[in-house]
Amino acid sequence: MTTEGEKTTAPAAPAGPGPVPGPARQTAKRAMVGRLSWGLADQAASSVSNFVVGIYVARSLGVTAFGVFSLAWVTYGVVLNVSRGLATDPLVVRFSGVPGASWRGAVSRSTGTALVVGAALGAVCLMAGIGLGGRVGPAFAALGVMMPGLLLQDAWRFSFFAAGAGRKAFVNDVVWGVALVPAMVVAARAGSVAAFVLAWGASATVAAGYGYLQSGIRPRMTEARGWLREQRDLGYRYLVENVSLSGASQLRAYGLGAIVGVGAVGAVRGAELLLGPFLAVLMGLSLVTVPEAARVLRQAPHQLGRFCLLLGGGQAAGALLWGTALLLMPGRFGELVLGGVWHSASELIVPITLGVAGAGLGTGAAAGLRALGAARRSLRCQLFASACYVSGGLGGAAAAGTVGSAWGVAAATISGSAVWWLQLRSALRERHRDPIPEVRTS
Repeated sequence: MTTEGEKTTAPAAPAGPGPVPGPARQTAKRAMVGRLSWGLADQAASSVSNFVVGIYVARSLGVTAFGVFSLAWVTYGVVLNVSRGLATDPLVVRFSGVPGASWRGAVSRSTGTALVVGAALGAVCLMAGIGLGGRVGPAFAALGVMMPGLLLQDAWRFSFFAAGAGRKAFVNDVVWGVALVPAMVVAARAGSVAAFVLAWGASATVAAGYGYLQSGIRPRMTEARGWLREQRDLGYRYLVENVSLSGASQLRAYGLGAIVGVGAVGAVRGAELLLGPFLAVLMGLSLVTVPEAARVLRQAPHQLGRFCLLLGGGQAAGALLWGTALLLMPGRFGELVLGGVWHSASELIVPITLGVAGAGLGTGAAAGLRALGAARRSLRCQLFASACYVSGGLGGAAAAGTVGSAWGVAAATISGSAVWWLQLRSALRERHRDPIPEVRTS
């Protein structure tokens, strides 16, 4: 039974499956562990590169200029989530574990769509940057130029994980990290925010080109319209969902800068960098967890809830342990890592840790809803969570400055996580009443 006219698009499980033989079950578990291991390795590579870039820029530019860089970063996050919603989220939901020919055709159209989004919204960023001028304008103009390469690199990662080829995604991120080293050195000599944005984007473009060599698939920008039409029942809902998430982050950053000052944005970003490994996992979670949740749903649907709980609980526990370690870290080490940003960022460790733990718990439920193709439910959850995020972040800033904003976001994130789990529970109950959903793989 489906609700509200929602079309269930998750892969179907065979009706009345018999017991899975022991050796086959062990083989399936080993395969899942292998895919998740590559996912963790890829996220480690991504988080390390993001952490190093953030630390290097913070130490090179100082808190105010780092705040400008952070504004460009969160703007990229909005555009990235537009691309994911339209291009790659439908890909991982509908084309994870499908035959190779079907996957290749979908990847060609999906990556072409990502390039179209990058070119269109990159042009908007470029024009906005030219119009803004000042300290912020050049950074946004540079971001606009680099946007197509940034989005294509991300699309390759999604594509590889949909095929269960996490090793290729890991290698691609390593290529990006290696290319970052000389690019950052050149940017440091230039000494401007725009130079660092260009260096970051240019190294991503190198990795995007390598993704083409890895896959042998040419992105077809001319197929973008057809892809959007085919995936419109999921894509546009995921677009709104993703943009509400990243848009809330951007509104909070802009509002915090207006209420407290641009330096406050840099302080928040500095504290987030200290929790970078977990934030990077959350940002790219669907690379690993949605394909795996879809496989669990297809092979052992009764295990989906347990899989999501272990996933979310593990992330929440890890974030709490990491935050505790940060609280015990000597101040001199913090100053060595973040330079002048450390003093402001250190006051935010506790609330940001709680916020990340809450988000980690919620992403387990989000993966389950994505695997079920319950786009209406996930959209409803994300809109609620985003509204709480903006309200808590800006209300807290008005009441108690940067620290108040961080506590407001923590409370909002934990509340949003509870709503995600309530919705997953309802979706699983509905599936139990009607265990054979409609199948769509093309």
